[in-house]
Amino acid sequence: TDDTVAVAEAAGARVLRTPYGMGNGAAIKRGARAARGEVIVFMDADGQHDPAHIDTLLARLADGHDMAVGARDASGQASRHRGLANGLYNRLASWMTGHRVADLTSGFRAVRAGKFREFLHLLPNGFSYPTTITMAFFRSGYPVAYVPIPVHQRVGTASHIRPLKDGIRFLLIIFKIATLYSPLKLFVPAALAFFALGLGWYGYTFSETGRFTNMSALLMSAGVITFFMGLISEQITGLTYLAAREEDEG
Repeated sequence: TDDTVAVAEAAGARVLRTPYGMGNGAAIKRGARAARGEVIVFMDADGQHDPAHIDTLLARLADGHDMAVGARDASGQASRHRGLANGLYNRLASWMTGHRVADLTSGFRAVRAGKFREFLHLLPNGFSYPTTITMAFFRSGYPVAYVPIPVHQRVGTASHIRPLKDGIRFLLIIFKIATLYSPLKLFVPAALAFFALGLGWYGYTFSETGRFTNMSALLMSAGVITFFMGLISEQITGLTYLAAREEDEG
């Protein structure tokens, strides 16, 4: 609907076209497959990011990191509500991964192409590819660096991200990736909660009626079952990842 293609081609870029709108994530995956270099740089196309900062990201890759992300501060958020939501995502992702995640949803990043392509099958076709790839890199032990960058006001139409719907989607993807790479991180707290509730209910009913109730047994059993589900999931995840790594090296 504008002159983006003509301007890009005039500047020497190779432009990929799709027959219909496939989504932001689908475009990212198509571009990653078509890229020929060892490093891929992603930027939002709304004027927020300054190409002058690409060298700063590449410098972090030269330091030994596998992905460098341009991190926005509070002033770089599209709105106050968006800033609060992103802050929540960052804290939750930091807890999941055990590493500080400064900007989970930033679209400005440089990454080693080979490692990025390992996770193409995990990336959604819509928004939130930054969430998925960030969690995947941390869980796989690939070093990630965050570089503070200033951002500009958006140019053109308003953001297509819907805060409520896409916010829920972001959270679901975080849990999906955490479950894929570290299921016990989710299952153990749930198991402890069930078991503690059952134990507490048993203490209450025993003091009141002097007996062990079915509800206590159900809650405590749910805790034990949930724990073993997490343990089995952890083993399956480890074997799956080991097989994928051996296939990639072979």
